[in-house]
Amino acid sequence: MVRLVESMTGDHPARPVIVGANDPDAGGLEKARAMGVASFAVDHRPFGRDRAAFEAELARHLDAAEPDIVALAGFMRILTPEFVRRYAGRMLNIHPSLLPKYPGLHTHARAIAAGDAEAGATVHEVTADLDAGPILGQARVPVRPGDDADSLAARVLIREHALYPAVLRRFASGEKSPLYI
Repeated sequence: MVRLVESMTGDHPARPVIVGANDPDAGGLEKARAMGVASFAVDHRPFGRDRAAFEAELARHLDAAEPDIVALAGFMRILTPEFVRRYAGRMLNIHPSLLPKYPGLHTHARAIAAGDAEAGATVHEVTADLDAGPILGQARVPVRPGDDADSLAARVLIREHALYPAVLRRFASGEKSPLYI
């Protein structure tokens, strides 16, 4: 998330208004504050299975900041259809696979196990269906002989750091056609 905040300078059509996390110890919160961006955390654990209460508290913070775009990054909670509808058409996420392949978890291990020649990352609009929203951009990374999930993840992460800021810039300008890098 910090790279997204750092990318929004100069002629960028978006400005960061708040950084949030569901982990109060997330390193990006302090980094955001150091860059002059407000931040908040809503720890999901005290809410137990009450997703509606967790999301109401999350929405309270987001709505107070009045964001035009909600850019998720590393947010590892499945959001309810009601929450997604609240920000429909303006919530993005990045996923470490070439969607529609491998929604959900363990994407790198799944790509290696399947014998895929390439893996990568996808930025997509968030919809009620997990990792199934319209694709806004993808970055491809070759799967190398001897790769394990960690080595592949490290190379994909480098591409994620280029892809997400580029897609966010385009999205903030009204461009929703997919970007492939």
